[in-house]
Amino acid sequence: MKLLAYPFVLSLLLAKPDAQAQTPQQWTSQTTGTIVRVTNPGGQTLGYSTASGVKLLTVDGLAFKDLNKNGRLDPYEDWRLPALDRAKDLASRMTVEQIAGLMLYSKHQPIPAAPAGPFAGTYGGKVFAQSGANVSDLSDQQKAFLTNDNLRHVLITSVQSPEAAANWNNNAQALVEGIGLGIPINSSSDPRHGTRADAEFNAGAGGTISMWPGSLGMAATFNPELIRQFGQVAAAEYRALGIATTLSPQVDLATDPRWNRVSGTFGEDPKLTTDLARAYIDGFQTSTGKQEINNGWGYTSVNAMVKHWPGGGSGEGGRDAHYGYGKYAVYPGNNFSTHLMPFIDGAFKLNGKTSTSAAVMPYYTISFGQDKKYGENVGNSYNKYIVGDLLRQKYRYDGVVCTDWLITADETAVDVFLTGKSWGVEKLSLAERHYKALMAGVDQYGGNNDAGPVMGAYQLGVKAHGETAMRARFELSAVRLLQNSLRVGLFENPYLNPEQTKQTVGKPDYMNAGYQAQLQSVVLLKNKRNALPISKGKKVYVPKRFVPAGRNFLGIPTPESNNYPINVEVLKKYYTLTDNPAEADFALVVIESPESGGGYDKETARDGKTGYVPISLQYRPYTAQGARNPSIGGGDPLENFTNRSYNGKSTKTINATDLTMVTDTYAKMNGKPVVVSVRLNNPMVFAELEPSTNAILANFGIQDQALLDIVSGTHEPSALLPMQMPANMRTVEQQAEDVPRDMQCYVDADGHTYDFGYGLNWKGVINDARTATYKRNVLTLK
Repeated sequence: MKLLAYPFVLSLLLAKPDAQAQTPQQWTSQTTGTIVRVTNPGGQTLGYSTASGVKLLTVDGLAFKDLNKNGRLDPYEDWRLPALDRAKDLASRMTVEQIAGLMLYSKHQPIPAAPAGPFAGTYGGKVFAQSGANVSDLSDQQKAFLTNDNLRHVLITSVQSPEAAANWNNNAQALVEGIGLGIPINSSSDPRHGTRADAEFNAGAGGTISMWPGSLGMAATFNPELIRQFGQVAAAEYRALGIATTLSPQVDLATDPRWNRVSGTFGEDPKLTTDLARAYIDGFQTSTGKQEINNGWGYTSVNAMVKHWPGGGSGEGGRDAHYGYGKYAVYPGNNFSTHLMPFIDGAFKLNGKTSTSAAVMPYYTISFGQDKKYGENVGNSYNKYIVGDLLRQKYRYDGVVCTDWLITADETAVDVFLTGKSWGVEKLSLAERHYKALMAGVDQYGGNNDAGPVMGAYQLGVKAHGETAMRARFELSAVRLLQNSLRVGLFENPYLNPEQTKQTVGKPDYMNAGYQAQLQSVVLLKNKRNALPISKGKKVYVPKRFVPAGRNFLGIPTPESNNYPINVEVLKKYYTLTDNPAEADFALVVIESPESGGGYDKETARDGKTGYVPISLQYRPYTAQGARNPSIGGGDPLENFTNRSYNGKSTKTINATDLTMVTDTYAKMNGKPVVVSVRLNNPMVFAELEPSTNAILANFGIQDQALLDIVSGTHEPSALLPMQMPANMRTVEQQAEDVPRDMQCYVDADGHTYDFGYGLNWKGVINDARTATYKRNVLTLK
């Protein structure tokens, strides 16, 4: 530490303790249980646990936490200093082992820990149900990685209740506050504001957490201001849960319509995605008024980890890089630079005072053929050109770069979700993988609780560059990581009041804002002869939806079901339900877009054949004709071939019975209105079902009640398609994986084209300021 950089701090360090105490104490404190809250007039409020052993220092009449318990006010403990200065001071005091722990990002942590499976944990050696532990207690595994591995970044998944999350946070913060330098935990979450379709909304009642439409639904509003407001609400709820980092937004351009992560994006258009990315991050990161500490950062700020650099939406054949069979992103349209727009013109150029996103996550993919300097085809986090030359140097990004989860682990199968994803570096050792990513410009390793390989990377660096250089490289990452905790006030007060948490998370105002956003996210695609709206009180026929047994995105088996696809009790508040189409005034058919799997079928990989099959966006069986052959990308240690073409192969859709529901219902209704509500997880071929409908509503994750508010005319539809709907599978095969808005779109019986930016209201096709702004020619970065 260079003390000359802190002249007034140097005088404090040289002063005698009793000399510091001569200034009258100005701060006051209040104790609740084991948590002490300290108020500094005109300064920051502190919180600490009596169980941690931390004491207070009084300097100039103000209180500071003596986190390292040395009896002196060190620069990193002084909340009056800039976060960067504090981070540099603290990094200089940390051991290499402590920095290695800071560079870890935990595996998924449900609260309480699961009894079995990949996210299992124990309490005193027993599963939670048999342990007698409280739901907010730390698991054995959490205590181990916090204490032994110095891990300080935790990914929280499910929580039993908001209060449980708050109490767990307090227990975890008290543990680490009493260890070493007192560095707090920075907890994170993947998006957790999705809807439960069957949940009933009551404007006067709260909920577990506010429910908003999915990312595509947000995009369908074409309203950046709404997305900024969502960020503000979500940030308030996150901080009340103890979450200070969001692993979002996902701003990948969904330029291939078959990708199974399209639903998590803002669609395929670069300008719309760029504007929504900027608004989303501004909402999450910006604190105002008394909550602001400095430069827009503060106690209501949540660090946004934008993903996935440099864009993951161009996987060959639409396959996803969570799996070995989808490791290659391809660019047949030479459109790589357009995928950078949401980052460099959105996430890195915010309107708010925080200026840029706090963190970036590269995707698993090998951006095939895009390394223009070193010529490597390796996963993005390992690629020095992608991270070092482009992100760090050309675009001058100096925030945290965190790998996606499990990229350093070994691959065990090409079609398993929870396996290692060390694409392109499979032959390197664990330590070598960590070292290669570090030297490419990465700061942190997602899904790794073990500091051992990070220390191994350090030793490799010492051999190559010397101790001084490698220590400096570690400190560079430490400063970036520490800033994200310092700027949001975690060093001053990481503790929560569970009662306040209960009042904040899912409070009525937030629930109402989410519900109104849902209403604004529904796209009316077809309304033949003004079939909608249908007044309340009519009789409705709703066919039960049969779904055969299958497997979800994680590969987990899903059971067969045959149930009403809508909350019947909610439905009855709008209409009279009948199982007899003959007596119904209209039919409401609730379905989902076609689902055909991820593009790989191990059953076809026998007898010397490959397992690659097409991904279909139609319900009927599909055989690929004219698909690319040979493939652009190919090669895996577990495969003895490189051509991944699926031309001539066939696939079936898991939910083909959804189409049958529509056609059968249309026949049964004998000319009476058939309204179809389809949840779009991906674009789909509407040619199969549109002729058997009178009205089509598309949604991207809403409550049944919101759907019924649209059907009944309580709310008028206003959303627009954030993606093109293909005319057929031929245009899907012909489009380039990396190019947005390059498909022939479906034209319905009324002559309406289901293109990007299309939507109806009760009067007809919507043409407004949004369509004028975003339906122009696709932008490309020059």
